Amino acid sequence: MSDIKNDVHRREDSSSAKTYSEAMGIDADALGDSEIAKNDGIQLRLQGVDHTARPTWKLNETIEFYRDVLRLPLIHTISARGWGPPGHHDFLHFFFDSGKGSTIAFFYYIGSDQPEKYAPEQHHFYAATHTAWSVDTEEELQLWKETLEGRGIKISPYTRHEILESIYFYDPNGYPLEVTRRLRDLHKLDSTDAELTLQAATMLEREAAEKGERVTSIDDIWRRKAKLVQETLERRKG
Repeated sequence: MSDIKNDVHRREDSSSAKTYSEAMGIDADALGDSEIAKNDGIQLRLQGVDHTARPTWKLNETIEFYRDVLRLPLIHTISARGWGPPGHHDFLHFFFDSGKGSTIAFFYYIGSDQPEKYAPEQHHFYAATHTAWSVDTEEELQLWKETLEGRGIKISPYTRHEILESIYFYDPNGYPLEVTRRLRDLHKLDSTDAELTLQAATMLEREAAEKGERVTSIDDIWRRKAKLVQETLERRKG
């Protein structure tokens, strides 16, 4: 039995791999059929976020910011030789405690230079990839804002967006960070609304693609969603 368990977790030799995906044994172009999930009877569950990770080319500044300015405890560092395809750098992978068992982690690829495509951008596409930490109360959020401003960090105004209130700032790498609090609990109605919104969007995307066009306005999605809401209400009445 022990041999079987060891085989399950044994990593295959990837030294001959030509790409990162090949070395990892993954393929972004070979995603499973969503219909399978409806039929196999298995409910997969997650227990929260273990860690988020990004590369850094500013080792000292990153350590000082997260450990000394934000005061997140540095709890673990993995140091390793490069592995997988040729050209993979030796690296440090270090982790800061971000609460409730989660961490924020960084890769420092030793001896590498930052590629231009990884440089920070002042664009909402870039800001969409960010880390958001939660606090429980308005007082905690206020304490974060006032304390970080007192430590010399430029913090955004308080921003309310539907169920969240947040503040935003950047780390030394130019990565966007958010501290947020929930304004209310989520309910079944929120889930139903989410399904109808995305159903309307995906329907319009398919229809537009068939015509060689694109969906360009939220108003079109809202109008289609309104029809779906009406249809749902009529089915329930019937």
